Amino acid sequence: MAFIPYGLARPFLFGLDPETTHDMTLAALAATQGTALAGAYRTARVDDPLQLAGLAFPNRVGLAAGLDKNARCIDALGAMGFGFVEVGTVTPLPQDGNPKPRMFRLPKAQALINRLGFNNQGLDAFVRNVQKSALRQQENPSLLLGLNIGKNAATPIENATDDYLRCLDGVYAHADYITVNISSPNTKNLRSLQSDAALDALLGAIAERRELLAQRHGKRKPLFLKIAPDLDAAQIEVIAATLLRYGTDSAGQVSNAWGVIATNTTLSRDAVKGLPHAQETGGLSGAPVLEMSNRVVAQLRAALGPQFPIIGVGGILSGADAVSKIHAGADAVQIYTGLIYRGPALVTESAQAIRALRAP
Repeated sequence: MAFIPYGLARPFLFGLDPETTHDMTLAALAATQGTALAGAYRTARVDDPLQLAGLAFPNRVGLAAGLDKNARCIDALGAMGFGFVEVGTVTPLPQDGNPKPRMFRLPKAQALINRLGFNNQGLDAFVRNVQKSALRQQENPSLLLGLNIGKNAATPIENATDDYLRCLDGVYAHADYITVNISSPNTKNLRSLQSDAALDALLGAIAERRELLAQRHGKRKPLFLKIAPDLDAAQIEVIAATLLRYGTDSAGQVSNAWGVIATNTTLSRDAVKGLPHAQETGGLSGAPVLEMSNRVVAQLRAALGPQFPIIGVGGILSGADAVSKIHAGADAVQIYTGLIYRGPALVTESAQAIRALRAP
Protein backbone atom coordinates (compact mmCIF):
# COMPACT_ATOMS: atom_id res chain seq x y z
CA MET A 1 0.00 0.00 0.00
CA ALA A 2 1.39 3.39 -0.97
CA PHE A 3 1.95 5.55 2.10
CA ILE A 4 1.95 8.94 0.33
CA PRO A 5 -1.46 9.71 -1.23
CA TYR A 6 -0.98 10.92 -4.77
CA GLY A 7 -3.61 13.57 -4.20
CA LEU A 8 -1.28 15.32 -1.78
CA ALA A 9 1.66 15.30 -4.19
CA ARG A 10 -0.24 16.33 -7.31
CA PRO A 11 -0.70 20.06 -6.55
CA PHE A 12 3.07 20.42 -6.15
CA LEU A 13 3.78 18.41 -9.30
CA PHE A 14 1.20 20.34 -11.32
CA GLY A 15 2.74 23.60 -10.15
CA LEU A 16 5.84 22.86 -12.22
CA ASP A 17 6.37 22.83 -15.96
CA PRO A 18 5.00 19.50 -17.28
CA GLU A 19 8.28 18.26 -18.73
CA THR A 20 10.17 19.30 -15.59
CA THR A 21 7.68 17.30 -13.52
CA HIS A 22 8.01 14.36 -15.88
CA ASP A 23 11.81 14.32 -15.73
CA MET A 24 11.87 14.83 -11.96
CA THR A 25 9.37 12.03 -11.38
CA LEU A 26 11.29 9.58 -13.54
CA ALA A 27 14.53 10.48 -11.77
CA ALA A 28 12.86 9.84 -8.40
CA LEU A 29 11.44 6.51 -9.57
CA ALA A 30 14.80 5.42 -10.95
CA ALA A 31 16.54 6.33 -7.69
CA THR A 32 14.03 4.62 -5.40
CA GLN A 33 13.09 1.45 -7.26
CA GLY A 34 14.21 -1.62 -5.39
CA THR A 35 14.64 0.33 -2.14
CA ALA A 36 12.46 0.82 0.94
CA LEU A 37 11.38 4.16 -0.54
CA ALA A 38 9.51 2.28 -3.26
CA GLY A 39 6.81 1.86 -0.63
CA ALA A 40 5.71 5.38 -1.58
CA TYR A 41 4.16 3.97 -4.75
CA ARG A 42 4.13 0.18 -4.35
CA THR A 43 0.63 -1.21 -4.85
CA ALA A 44 -0.66 -4.76 -4.58
CA ARG A 45 -1.39 -6.20 -8.01
CA VAL A 46 -4.95 -7.26 -8.73
CA ASP A 47 -4.93 -10.90 -9.83
CA ASP A 48 -6.89 -11.28 -13.07
CA PRO A 49 -4.89 -13.56 -15.38
CA LEU A 50 -5.33 -13.46 -19.14
CA GLN A 51 -3.88 -15.54 -21.94
CA LEU A 52 -3.33 -13.24 -24.91
CA ALA A 53 -1.03 -13.45 -27.93
CA GLY A 54 0.54 -16.54 -26.41
CA LEU A 55 1.46 -14.65 -23.22
CA ALA A 56 0.22 -14.98 -19.63
CA PHE A 57 -0.83 -11.50 -18.45
CA PRO A 58 -1.13 -11.20 -14.63
CA ASN A 59 -3.99 -8.74 -15.13
CA ARG A 60 -5.51 -6.69 -17.93
CA VAL A 61 -4.16 -3.22 -17.07
CA GLY A 62 -0.83 -2.06 -18.49
CA LEU A 63 1.23 1.09 -18.77
CA ALA A 64 1.32 2.61 -22.24
CA ALA A 65 4.58 3.54 -23.91
CA GLY A 66 5.80 7.12 -23.74
CA LEU A 67 6.17 7.62 -20.01
CA ASP A 68 9.52 5.83 -19.70
CA LYS A 69 11.14 6.25 -23.09
CA ASN A 70 14.58 5.07 -21.94
CA ALA A 71 13.47 2.05 -19.87
CA ARG A 72 14.98 3.49 -16.69
CA CYS A 73 12.07 2.77 -14.33
CA ILE A 74 10.79 -0.70 -15.20
CA ASP A 75 10.99 -1.97 -11.61
CA ALA A 76 9.32 1.13 -10.15
CA LEU A 77 6.51 1.06 -12.68
CA GLY A 78 6.10 -2.66 -12.18
CA ALA A 79 5.54 -2.03 -8.47
CA MET A 80 2.41 0.05 -9.16
CA GLY A 81 0.13 -2.92 -9.78
CA PHE A 82 0.32 -3.14 -13.55
CA GLY A 83 0.03 -6.52 -15.22
CA PHE A 84 2.30 -5.34 -18.01
CA VAL A 85 4.51 -2.36 -18.66
CA GLU A 86 5.50 -0.97 -22.06
CA VAL A 87 8.54 1.28 -22.39
CA GLY A 88 9.92 3.33 -25.28
CA THR A 89 9.50 4.48 -27.99
CA VAL A 90 13.16 3.81 -28.75
CA THR A 91 14.92 4.76 -31.99
CA PRO A 92 18.19 3.35 -33.32
CA LEU A 93 20.17 6.53 -32.61
CA PRO A 94 19.82 9.02 -29.74
CA GLN A 95 17.79 12.10 -30.55
CA ASP A 96 16.72 15.19 -28.64
CA GLY A 97 13.20 15.37 -30.02
CA ASN A 98 11.39 18.60 -30.79
CA PRO A 99 12.21 22.01 -29.31
CA LYS A 100 10.86 22.94 -25.87
CA PRO A 101 8.30 23.70 -24.57
CA ARG A 102 6.65 20.56 -25.87
CA MET A 103 4.32 19.30 -23.12
CA PHE A 104 1.14 21.05 -21.98
CA ARG A 105 -1.52 20.25 -19.41
CA LEU A 106 -5.23 20.87 -19.97
CA PRO A 107 -6.56 20.14 -16.46
CA LYS A 108 -10.17 21.12 -17.18
CA ALA A 109 -10.25 18.38 -19.82
CA GLN A 110 -8.02 15.95 -17.89
CA ALA A 111 -5.77 15.96 -20.92
CA LEU A 112 -2.24 16.54 -22.13
CA ILE A 113 -0.73 17.73 -25.39
CA ASN A 114 2.79 16.65 -26.24
CA ARG A 115 5.06 17.06 -29.20
CA LEU A 116 8.11 15.40 -27.69
CA GLY A 117 9.13 13.65 -30.90
CA PHE A 118 10.62 10.33 -29.73
CA ASN A 119 13.24 12.01 -27.53
CA ASN A 120 15.39 9.15 -26.23
CA GLN A 121 18.96 8.03 -25.60
CA GLY A 122 19.01 5.50 -28.41
CA LEU A 123 18.87 1.74 -28.76
CA ASP A 124 22.12 0.82 -27.02
CA ALA A 125 21.31 2.76 -23.83
CA PHE A 126 17.74 1.47 -23.90
CA VAL A 127 18.82 -2.17 -24.01
CA ARG A 128 21.36 -1.64 -21.24
CA ASN A 129 18.63 -0.20 -19.03
CA VAL A 130 16.29 -3.11 -19.75
CA GLN A 131 19.05 -5.54 -18.83
CA LYS A 132 19.60 -3.75 -15.49
CA SER A 133 16.00 -4.23 -14.42
CA ALA A 134 15.68 -6.59 -11.48
CA LEU A 135 12.34 -7.80 -12.82
CA ARG A 136 13.93 -8.84 -16.09
CA GLN A 137 16.64 -10.76 -14.25
CA GLN A 138 14.07 -12.96 -12.51
CA GLU A 139 13.67 -16.47 -13.85
CA ASN A 140 9.88 -16.00 -13.87
CA PRO A 141 9.21 -12.24 -14.03
CA SER A 142 6.12 -11.08 -12.17
CA LEU A 143 4.86 -8.91 -15.03
CA LEU A 144 5.18 -8.70 -18.79
CA LEU A 145 7.38 -6.17 -20.57
CA GLY A 146 6.63 -4.60 -23.93
CA LEU A 147 9.34 -2.75 -25.84
CA ASN A 148 8.12 -0.08 -28.25
CA ILE A 149 10.17 0.73 -31.36
CA GLY A 150 10.18 3.61 -33.86
CA LYS A 151 12.26 5.48 -36.42
CA ASN A 152 14.66 8.38 -36.09
CA ALA A 153 13.32 11.73 -37.24
CA ALA A 154 16.30 12.17 -39.57
CA THR A 155 15.66 8.86 -41.34
CA PRO A 156 13.76 9.43 -44.62
CA ILE A 157 10.35 7.81 -44.53
CA GLU A 158 11.31 5.59 -47.48
CA ASN A 159 14.05 4.11 -45.29
CA ALA A 160 11.91 3.73 -42.16
CA THR A 161 11.90 -0.06 -42.39
CA ASP A 162 15.66 -0.10 -41.80
CA ASP A 163 15.19 1.66 -38.45
CA TYR A 164 12.42 -0.69 -37.34
CA LEU A 165 14.48 -3.75 -38.25
CA ARG A 166 17.51 -2.44 -36.41
CA CYS A 167 15.41 -1.81 -33.30
CA LEU A 168 13.73 -5.20 -33.61
CA ASP A 169 17.13 -6.89 -33.73
CA GLY A 170 18.23 -5.01 -30.62
CA VAL A 171 15.20 -5.50 -28.38
CA TYR A 172 13.99 -8.93 -29.43
CA ALA A 173 15.81 -10.99 -26.81
CA HIS A 174 14.69 -8.72 -23.98
CA ALA A 175 10.97 -8.27 -24.67
CA ASP A 176 7.88 -10.30 -23.93
CA TYR A 177 6.28 -8.48 -26.86
CA ILE A 178 7.40 -5.75 -29.26
CA THR A 179 5.23 -2.82 -30.35
CA VAL A 180 5.74 -1.23 -33.76
CA ASN A 181 4.81 2.43 -33.36
CA ILE A 182 3.68 3.97 -36.64
CA SER A 183 1.18 6.39 -35.16
CA SER A 184 2.97 9.18 -33.30
CA PRO A 185 1.91 12.53 -34.77
CA ASN A 186 5.21 14.11 -33.74
CA THR A 187 7.56 12.46 -36.26
CA LYS A 188 7.12 13.83 -39.78
CA ASN A 189 5.31 11.47 -42.18
CA LEU A 190 5.29 8.59 -39.68
CA ARG A 191 1.55 8.08 -39.92
CA SER A 192 1.86 7.58 -43.68
CA LEU A 193 3.11 4.09 -42.79
CA GLN A 194 -0.50 3.23 -41.85
CA SER A 195 -1.51 3.31 -45.53
CA ASP A 196 -2.10 0.14 -47.51
CA ALA A 197 1.08 -0.48 -49.53
CA ALA A 198 3.45 1.09 -46.99
CA LEU A 199 1.98 -0.93 -44.12
CA ASP A 200 2.10 -4.18 -46.04
CA ALA A 201 5.75 -3.62 -46.97
CA LEU A 202 6.71 -2.72 -43.41
CA LEU A 203 4.89 -5.62 -41.76
CA GLY A 204 6.22 -8.02 -44.37
CA ALA A 205 9.82 -7.03 -43.65
CA ILE A 206 9.28 -7.14 -39.89
CA ALA A 207 7.54 -10.52 -40.06
CA GLU A 208 10.39 -11.96 -42.10
CA ARG A 209 13.00 -10.64 -39.66
CA ARG A 210 10.99 -11.92 -36.70
CA GLU A 211 11.13 -15.46 -38.09
CA LEU A 212 14.92 -15.26 -38.31
CA LEU A 213 15.12 -13.92 -34.76
CA ALA A 214 12.76 -16.62 -33.51
CA GLN A 215 15.07 -19.28 -34.92
CA ARG A 216 18.10 -17.57 -33.41
CA HIS A 217 16.60 -17.13 -29.94
CA GLY A 218 14.39 -20.20 -29.84
CA LYS A 219 11.20 -18.21 -29.17
CA ARG A 220 8.69 -16.42 -31.36
CA LYS A 221 7.76 -13.10 -29.75
CA PRO A 222 4.38 -11.49 -30.52
CA LEU A 223 4.33 -8.16 -32.31
CA PHE A 224 1.77 -5.41 -31.73
CA LEU A 225 1.02 -2.58 -34.14
CA LYS A 226 0.15 0.77 -32.52
CA ILE A 227 -2.24 2.86 -34.59
CA ALA A 228 -3.80 6.33 -34.43
CA PRO A 229 -7.33 7.32 -33.43
CA ASP A 230 -7.58 9.71 -36.40
CA LEU A 231 -8.56 6.99 -38.87
CA ASP A 232 -11.76 6.64 -40.84
CA ALA A 233 -13.62 3.37 -41.31
CA ALA A 234 -11.94 2.62 -44.65
CA GLN A 235 -8.46 3.14 -43.20
CA ILE A 236 -9.26 0.86 -40.26
CA GLU A 237 -10.46 -1.82 -42.68
CA VAL A 238 -7.17 -1.63 -44.56
CA ILE A 239 -5.15 -1.98 -41.37
CA ALA A 240 -7.32 -4.87 -40.18
CA ALA A 241 -7.00 -6.71 -43.49
CA THR A 242 -3.22 -6.30 -43.42
CA LEU A 243 -3.00 -7.53 -39.83
CA LEU A 244 -5.10 -10.57 -40.69
CA ARG A 245 -2.73 -11.46 -43.53
CA TYR A 246 0.16 -11.63 -41.10
CA GLY A 247 -1.66 -12.63 -37.91
CA THR A 248 -3.54 -15.71 -39.06
CA ASP A 249 -2.28 -19.07 -40.25
CA SER A 250 -3.07 -20.90 -43.48
CA ALA A 251 -6.33 -22.17 -41.97
CA GLY A 252 -7.42 -18.67 -41.05
CA GLN A 253 -6.82 -19.15 -37.33
CA VAL A 254 -5.26 -16.42 -35.21
CA SER A 255 -1.62 -17.45 -34.77
CA ASN A 256 -0.51 -15.29 -31.80
CA ALA A 257 1.88 -13.59 -34.20
CA TRP A 258 0.37 -10.11 -34.25
CA GLY A 259 -1.85 -7.90 -32.15
CA VAL A 260 -2.92 -4.26 -32.30
CA ILE A 261 -2.79 -1.40 -29.79
CA ALA A 262 -5.52 1.19 -30.34
CA THR A 263 -4.83 4.04 -30.01
CA ASN A 264 -2.13 6.68 -29.86
CA THR A 265 -2.79 10.41 -29.33
CA THR A 266 -5.09 12.48 -31.55
CA LEU A 267 -4.60 15.59 -33.65
CA SER A 268 -8.24 16.58 -33.15
CA ARG A 269 -9.01 19.52 -30.87
CA ASP A 270 -12.82 19.36 -31.06
CA ALA A 271 -13.19 18.35 -27.40
CA VAL A 272 -10.84 21.02 -26.01
CA LYS A 273 -11.70 24.12 -28.05
CA GLY A 274 -11.21 27.33 -26.12
CA LEU A 275 -9.08 25.82 -23.37
CA PRO A 276 -5.59 27.19 -22.62
CA HIS A 277 -2.96 25.40 -24.77
CA ALA A 278 -5.65 23.72 -26.90
CA GLN A 279 -4.09 24.99 -30.12
CA GLU A 280 -0.58 23.78 -29.36
CA THR A 281 0.63 21.34 -32.00
CA GLY A 282 1.18 17.75 -30.99
CA GLY A 283 -0.82 14.76 -29.85
CA LEU A 284 -3.74 15.19 -27.46
CA SER A 285 -4.19 12.46 -24.85
CA GLY A 286 -6.43 11.91 -21.85
CA ALA A 287 -10.19 11.99 -21.36
CA PRO A 288 -11.03 13.57 -24.77
CA VAL A 289 -9.60 10.54 -26.58
CA LEU A 290 -11.82 7.95 -24.87
CA GLU A 291 -14.68 7.87 -27.36
CA MET A 292 -12.37 8.13 -30.39
CA SER A 293 -10.26 5.25 -29.15
CA ASN A 294 -13.29 3.13 -28.28
CA ARG A 295 -14.68 3.68 -31.78
CA VAL A 296 -11.46 2.39 -33.34
CA VAL A 297 -11.35 -0.58 -30.96
CA ALA A 298 -14.93 -1.52 -31.82
CA GLN A 299 -14.32 -1.26 -35.57
CA LEU A 300 -11.15 -3.32 -35.27
CA ARG A 301 -12.95 -6.01 -33.29
CA ALA A 302 -15.68 -6.23 -35.91
CA ALA A 303 -13.10 -6.50 -38.69
CA LEU A 304 -10.60 -8.78 -36.95
CA GLY A 305 -12.98 -11.24 -35.31
CA PRO A 306 -13.24 -12.40 -31.70
CA GLN A 307 -9.79 -13.96 -31.24
CA PHE A 308 -7.39 -11.32 -32.56
CA PRO A 309 -5.47 -9.60 -29.71
CA ILE A 310 -6.50 -5.98 -29.13
CA ILE A 311 -5.15 -3.70 -26.40
CA GLY A 312 -7.22 -0.56 -25.89
CA VAL A 313 -5.61 2.70 -24.79
CA GLY A 314 -6.76 6.29 -24.70
CA GLY A 315 -8.76 8.32 -22.22
CA ILE A 316 -8.93 5.98 -19.23
CA LEU A 317 -9.44 8.14 -16.12
CA SER A 318 -11.61 5.73 -14.10
CA GLY A 319 -12.50 2.09 -13.70
CA ALA A 320 -15.65 2.73 -15.73
CA ASP A 321 -13.52 4.08 -18.59
CA ALA A 322 -11.39 0.92 -18.49
CA VAL A 323 -14.53 -1.23 -18.61
CA SER A 324 -15.77 0.76 -21.61
CA LYS A 325 -12.66 -0.34 -23.51
CA ILE A 326 -13.44 -3.99 -22.74
CA HIS A 327 -17.05 -3.52 -23.83
CA ALA A 328 -15.79 -1.93 -27.07
CA GLY A 329 -13.82 -5.09 -27.80
CA ALA A 330 -10.40 -4.76 -26.16
CA ASP A 331 -8.86 -7.75 -24.39
CA ALA A 332 -6.69 -5.57 -22.16
CA VAL A 333 -6.06 -1.87 -21.64
CA GLN A 334 -3.22 0.58 -21.10
CA ILE A 335 -3.11 3.90 -19.27
CA TYR A 336 -0.72 6.86 -19.32
CA THR A 337 -2.33 10.29 -18.99
CA GLY A 338 -4.75 8.90 -16.41
CA LEU A 339 -1.78 7.89 -14.28
CA ILE A 340 -0.61 11.51 -14.29
CA TYR A 341 -4.03 12.82 -13.22
CA ARG A 342 -5.04 10.01 -10.84
CA GLY A 343 -1.85 8.30 -9.71
CA PRO A 344 -1.33 4.56 -9.08
CA ALA A 345 -4.80 4.22 -7.52
CA LEU A 346 -6.16 4.26 -11.07
CA VAL A 347 -4.30 1.02 -11.84
CA THR A 348 -6.02 -0.83 -9.02
CA GLU A 349 -9.41 0.73 -9.71
CA SER A 350 -9.24 -0.21 -13.38
CA ALA A 351 -8.04 -3.76 -12.74
CA GLN A 352 -10.74 -4.37 -10.14
CA ALA A 353 -13.46 -2.96 -12.40
CA ILE A 354 -12.41 -5.20 -15.29
CA ARG A 355 -12.15 -8.27 -13.06
CA ALA A 356 -15.66 -7.59 -11.75
CA LEU A 357 -17.00 -8.11 -15.27
CA ARG A 358 -16.37 -11.84 -14.85
CA ALA A 359 -17.52 -12.09 -11.24
CA PRO A 360 -20.32 -14.65 -10.66
